[in-house]
Amino acid sequence: MREIVHMVHTSLDGCVEGPAGEFDWPVMGPELSGYSQELAGRYGEFAYGRKVWDMMSAFWPTAETTSDHPHDIAFAPVWRSTPKIVFSRTLEKADWNTRVVGGALPEVVTSLKAEPGKDVLLMGGAELAAGLTAHGLIDEYQVFVHPVILGGTKRPFAEGTARLGLELAESRTFDGRVVLLRLRRA
Repeated sequence: MREIVHMVHTSLDGCVEGPAGEFDWPVMGPELSGYSQELAGRYGEFAYGRKVWDMMSAFWPTAETTSDHPHDIAFAPVWRSTPKIVFSRTLEKADWNTRVVGGALPEVVTSLKAEPGKDVLLMGGAELAAGLTAHGLIDEYQVFVHPVILGGTKRPFAEGTARLGLELAESRTFDGRVVLLRLRRA
């Protein structure tokens, strides 16, 4: 059975975006970028909720034309070639090797996990992550804590997410500044 791994970048004050929705604060140094590339290679599909999908699909298809950052240049072709899943009740289709799934999360994700192949990497998406967590469908959390205080209101999990016990599987520092907390369900 495939696993769902949730990867999320957060600030020290626990925000996933600034007060105006900005996501310009995660710093992708060489070590973090290398780990990100390694991580991407372990998964058979990337998964997104609709809001994160809109952000990702607006940037990654042409990232090399708008950015000269080494991480962006290296990751863009990986993003384009990796199969993707978008969880949405409103989106009907998506480009870039992407399938759209809708319906009740427990049934849809249980079926998805039963498919053959590599595990699924869920990137961001507070509401989707909270829904999957509530149904016990996320197997591992990879939380990257960045040394910035944003003062925003959006957290990695939607308000009202039920309490969940986790076990620390690994902690690691990248580029002397970003801390990874890799957690598994207890």
